[in-house]
Amino acid sequence: MNAEERLVGADADSEDQAVEAALRPKQLGEFIGQPKVREQLDLVLRAARARGGTADHVLLSGAPGLGKTTLSMIIAAEMNAPIRITSGPAIQHAGDLAAILSSLQEGEVLFLDEIHRMSRPAEEMLYMAMEDFRVDVIVGKGPGATAIPLELPPFTLVGATTRAGLLPPPLRDRFGFTAHMEFYEPGELEQVVHRSAQLLDVRTDPAGAVEIAGRSRGTPRIANRLLRRVRDYAQVKADGVITREIAAAALEVYEVDGRGLDRLDRAVLGSLLKLFGGGPVGLSTLAVAVGEERETVEEVAEPFLVREGLLARTPRGRVATPAAWAHLGLVPPQQSPQSPSGTPGQQGLFGA
Repeated sequence: MNAEERLVGADADSEDQAVEAALRPKQLGEFIGQPKVREQLDLVLRAARARGGTADHVLLSGAPGLGKTTLSMIIAAEMNAPIRITSGPAIQHAGDLAAILSSLQEGEVLFLDEIHRMSRPAEEMLYMAMEDFRVDVIVGKGPGATAIPLELPPFTLVGATTRAGLLPPPLRDRFGFTAHMEFYEPGELEQVVHRSAQLLDVRTDPAGAVEIAGRSRGTPRIANRLLRRVRDYAQVKADGVITREIAAAALEVYEVDGRGLDRLDRAVLGSLLKLFGGGPVGLSTLAVAVGEERETVEEVAEPFLVREGLLARTPRGRVATPAAWAHLGLVPPQQSPQSPSGTPGQQGLFGA
């Protein structure tokens, strides 16, 4: 199981991409959540329009599904400029980037998703393009190679990354505005659900929106995906209206519990609690017990469990928190008496 196969995975699949195009807000005033980012970005764009120039380069960081692509499109709309969309993995050679940059129009917005995955030669070319609006195109090879300077029209680069720490400092420093996208509060997600329901022509009462928002892991993309699945259930099993009871019943069918955990999350926690007494246990051992790959447990399941305070990563291995026992309705085992070494829960060398 990978992130794209999960109902509560934050990465966009083909269905998400098709639906999100219709659900995305077009103006900054319509964007829900991220109040600090919206306020700061509004100042940047207003100032650029007042100067009659292009906006500063913008770096957006944060987890998948929080609205980075949507904000890039809003930046282009607010600046009344076209937008070009590409991604870091698609730019593996400096020539790929040079071809894109040389075809930009003045004032155009270039959205570069997963910018941290761009190749190093293209990255170094981007330094000069962002700062001086110029690139050097190398013609020929070996001693006879010649660098031909190519002037670029002023443009705005919007970079998006899920791992800002992987960006080299020279690239990060060339962005005039940097914003970090936070996970959404339940109240903000309720607004997202209501807005999406109106656009999808789905009747949703306030309690139904609360139920969906509470299981959406703080991510609008997941909220919209859950809304579509609950809509299907309501149309088939009920009268089409999403109430709290209908939302809860639908998400039970899809194995998403009240806290947003799915089958994989509960399998990890269940194995940790029932087989290993809450830990500590090594990641590889836990993965074998769950029947998944080590990378799947570490990269797909663990981040949300850690963020929710249900699991802790320690030098000795994975450890369940008291909240994990309570969530699964289990009673923690009795603490062993203090060992002779003075450390609770540890036995002596020969089990004494």
